[in-house]
Amino acid sequence: MFWTVALAVLLYAFGGRMFSTDAISPPAPAGPTATQQAPAPAPQPARPSASAPAGSGTSSASSPAMPRSAPIRLRIPKIRVDAPFTGLKIGPSGALDPPPADDTNLVGWQSSGISPGQRGTAIVAGHLDTKTSPAVFARLSELAPGDSFEVDRADGTTAVFLIDSVENFDKGDFPDQRVYADTPDPLVRLITCAGAYNRTARDYTENLVVFAHLDAIA
Repeated sequence: MFWTVALAVLLYAFGGRMFSTDAISPPAPAGPTATQQAPAPAPQPARPSASAPAGSGTSSASSPAMPRSAPIRLRIPKIRVDAPFTGLKIGPSGALDPPPADDTNLVGWQSSGISPGQRGTAIVAGHLDTKTSPAVFARLSELAPGDSFEVDRADGTTAVFLIDSVENFDKGDFPDQRVYADTPDPLVRLITCAGAYNRTARDYTENLVVFAHLDAIA
């Protein structure tokens, strides 16, 4: 089940719909392109271990976690993100359906997977830009270890996450196990595209991943 979800997320977040840099000049090196493309093949992941991957956070299995509850809003004050969530489902092709491509202020989460604050790795994906303007994760690369963000949840609670690292990975050498592996800790990954835009492949060359762990419950 884990790798079915992870593979679907990979197909969306790393090979899905993009927009060309001809349309805009985004302030951060990641995001969608102006022409549609077929999903790129996802790397074949190795089987993960049951323990948390290295660099995934400072929490432990004994640290507080939250019950499952759908996220409703993502707030990252440092980069002025205040965006609602939309639930993403796995479509007939096996890829995770993306958020609407023309919505500049929307993030998606894999709604049959881990919810932010719950034990495990929750995935939050967002576009960098649209055909006409920067989008919700346009400034994601400005985040740094020690920064925090909040997720408001449907049960009325707020999960506060502390960022451990912000890293770029080449799409041909993406560390699937480290990003997606099962873990006893409540973790979140914020993911978008990054790197140079390859006009031949009609895709960006890298992905930006923000690694974060649950720091507080409000």
